[in-house]
Amino acid sequence: MSRTLQAPVTVAFDYTRSTGPVIGRFLTGLRDTTIVGGRLGDGRVAVPPPEFDPVSHQAVTEFVELPDTGTVTSWTWVSEPVAGQPFERPFAYALITIDGADTPWLHAVDVASPDDIETGMRVRARWAEERTGSVTDLVFEADGGDPAGAPAQAGGEDVSMVVTPVSLDYHYAASPEESSFFRGLAEGRILGQRCPKCRKVYVPPRGACPTDGVPTAEEIELSHVGTVTTFCVVNVPFLGQKIKPPYVSAYVLLDGADIALQHLILEIPAEEVRMGMRVKAVWKPRDEWGTSIENISHFAPTGEPDADFDSYKHHL
Repeated sequence: MSRTLQAPVTVAFDYTRSTGPVIGRFLTGLRDTTIVGGRLGDGRVAVPPPEFDPVSHQAVTEFVELPDTGTVTSWTWVSEPVAGQPFERPFAYALITIDGADTPWLHAVDVASPDDIETGMRVRARWAEERTGSVTDLVFEADGGDPAGAPAQAGGEDVSMVVTPVSLDYHYAASPEESSFFRGLAEGRILGQRCPKCRKVYVPPRGACPTDGVPTAEEIELSHVGTVTTFCVVNVPFLGQKIKPPYVSAYVLLDGADIALQHLILEIPAEEVRMGMRVKAVWKPRDEWGTSIENISHFAPTGEPDADFDSYKHHL
């Protein structure tokens, strides 16, 4: 059996949120080299300030400006940093109680080895040269006693919005059936598998019939022509979009298949796409092919009369 295909995959997007008056005040303080805490109903000061008092559940409205020094209350060593962490070399994460605060703040401490940090150690903030109103505007280091002073920077408006990149990296291993499907695409073929019991043809292949639960070992090469069963007109733009809206994403039931394949419908105005429309696969130039469904650029109308509803209604 041919080896299965594997590929690294990254799912990423920018998460955008408004800060509100409490988190906004805290982040604005960081941009301006000030650590801001919130006073709770029982008199304690919390850093970062919560939006609501965890005991009384009332909104936190009183803020306290604190020094940028504190004490390590507990810590852990990061021997192998990963992407997105504060340093590309080993460092420590610590719970730090800022002077004047009553709750600890989790943050990075720049030390060379685990021997250089301990519970009770005094630390001081080291501020970034350019600050944006983020927890990455500072890291902590051992307090040498003499504050270095924060780099000068103009303040500006309060921080009211933050954008946080979110990324998930993982390695995807295709099943043997999926691998065969992708290798077929690299040869300009669309492959499915037939259930030996109900005779349904699945594309992409499943390896087993979801209805009967039996292996679907018989490989079927399918037509590049099919019928639009359902579709969606995409009107809303989003980050990373490759096609300008409006455009159509549709389920195409290839001739000879019993399950529809999702793909784009182009070369026709979005408002003219309809259920029952006959379409054909439009492939990218051969030198752009890989082992991907993107070898098919899109589907386009064939010009044939629409299919009868009875011919595809059971596949909706």
